[in-house]
Amino acid sequence: MKRLFLCFSIVACFFSCSKTESEFVAPVSVIAESETNFYALSVGNSWVYKNYKYNSNTTTYDNTGVIDSISIVGTQDISGDMYYKFRRLTTGNENNITFCNPNGEYFEFLRDENGDLVNENGIVKFTNNNTNERLLQENQWGNIYEILIDGESTLSVEAGSFECVNSERYAKSPAGDQFDGLDRYYYANGFGLIYNTSSFVSSSRPIIITRLDAYSVQ
Repeated sequence: MKRLFLCFSIVACFFSCSKTESEFVAPVSVIAESETNFYALSVGNSWVYKNYKYNSNTTTYDNTGVIDSISIVGTQDISGDMYYKFRRLTTGNENNITFCNPNGEYFEFLRDENGDLVNENGIVKFTNNNTNERLLQENQWGNIYEILIDGESTLSVEAGSFECVNSERYAKSPAGDQFDGLDRYYYANGFGLIYNTSSFVSSSRPIIITRLDAYSVQ
């Protein structure tokens, strides 16, 4: 059971680097305009995420050196719907750390469908308004679910403080018993993904924490 991933390959979504934190913070006028664009879906937007791994000796999270730089590089029509093309470049994962993205370039297409962040395969990666429990994946050993938590909370990361909504992801056995593993995804209106965790199904403590380090949004 310890080898089972609660996170099951849904990749962190959004980031770009080499500027100071203050250079990335959006001005007040941009923040006000972005309230109608919850996921910050605009060509040219970029984000940088850093990944931290749990150290059982110190009971703290150490910087892995793995960086996900994500940017929206264009749009594309897919089956009559307009999607934003995301480019992710991951560096620093020469050791292939579990739950961190592999080094290299990766592309994904995403759009906002009535508050749902949907990819080109029709998979909902996050919802900002549906508080019903959602089935994400079925397995012989159990199923993976996600639920949006009602209300907002303030979350502080390297890039600043954000008012966020968050979801919880967990797995249940065939008998309906919830396993110990629990992951959380935090999104802020007009900024996108701020923070998420990655866990084994059997562990109550996340192995990897991914945090927004810098951003540039229009």
